[in-house]
Amino acid sequence: MSETQRKLTTIFAADVQDYTRLMGEDEEGTLAMLKHYRDAMSRLITSHGGRVVNTWGDGLLADFPSVVEAVRAAIDVQNELAGKNAARPTDGRMLFRIGINLGDLIVEGDDIYGDGVNIAARLQASAPAGGIVISNTVYDQVRNKVAVGFDFLGPLEMKNVADAVPSYAVRIGDIGTEPQRPAAAAPDRPVEMVTPRPAPAPPAPPRGRLRKIGGILAVIGAVLIVINIATWEGEFWAVWPLLAFAFVAAMRWVRSQNQFDQRIAALAVIGVGIVAINMLTWHGVFWAIWPLLGLSVAAGVRWAMRD
Repeated sequence: MSETQRKLTTIFAADVQDYTRLMGEDEEGTLAMLKHYRDAMSRLITSHGGRVVNTWGDGLLADFPSVVEAVRAAIDVQNELAGKNAARPTDGRMLFRIGINLGDLIVEGDDIYGDGVNIAARLQASAPAGGIVISNTVYDQVRNKVAVGFDFLGPLEMKNVADAVPSYAVRIGDIGTEPQRPAAAAPDRPVEMVTPRPAPAPPAPPRGRLRKIGGILAVIGAVLIVINIATWEGEFWAVWPLLAFAFVAAMRWVRSQNQFDQRIAALAVIGVGIVAINMLTWHGVFWAIWPLLGLSVAAGVRWAMRD
C-alpha cells in the first residue's frame, strides 16, 4: 500500500469549454484534437518542472513544486493553444480553462487529494474560455514575478470549503476576465459554485502598448537628430536623449517578457547603459568596470534566490 503524506504544492487544473457540444458535432475529430492539444500541454507542463497527475474526459490535473513556473506554464499553454486555434473556424476551436491553486494536499503514491485540488477545479470552472484564474495564495507568490496583469474577481464561495477563496484572472492577450457562470452539471464535469463578481475588461495587450511607445520614442528621437544637425556647432548632443530613449524602451521590453527573470534582465540593461555612457565620455579610463561588478553581484544574488 502506498505511503500517505502531506505536502504544500501548486495544483494546475484544466478542462475544455463546450466539450459536450464539440463531441456532439464531431466525436472522432474532437478526440483527435483533444489528444493533440493535451500532448502540447503536457510538454509545456514538463518543461516548466511540473508533473501531469491525471487526465480524465476533457480534464487534466498537474502539480508543480514552483508557483511561478505553474503560472508561466499556464500562460505558455494558452498562448500556444491560441496559435493552434487561430487556424480553425470559430465554432471548431478547442478552448481550455485553467485554474491554479497553492495548497496543502494529501499525497498517496502518484495521486493527490484534498481541498486544494477541489479549489483548483472550481477556479478552472470560473475561468473564461482560453483564460486562467488563480487563487489569492498563488497571486501573493507571483504578482511581482511574472510579466502579466491581474484582475481581482472577488471571493469564490465553494461547496464544502469553509471560507470563500479570493481569486484573480490572469490578463493574457485579448482574453476577457469575465468569470464563467457554471452551467448545469454535465455527467463528465460536476461543478457546484457561486459566480464571483465580474472584473472590468482588460486594457490593450502589453505588446501593443510597447509598439506604440517605441514608435513615439523613435519619432521624437528623429526630430532631435534633425534639430541637432540643423543647429550644428560641432557637438552631437542628441546622443544623450537618444540613449535615454533606448534605455526606457529596453526597460519596457524587459517588463513585457516572461521567459526570463525580469530583475536580472533589468540589471543587464542598466549595465549596458553604463558602458555606453563610459564610451561616450571616454577619457582613457574604463570606470564602468566598478558599477558592472556591483551589478554582477546583485544579479548573482538574485539568481541564487530565485523561486
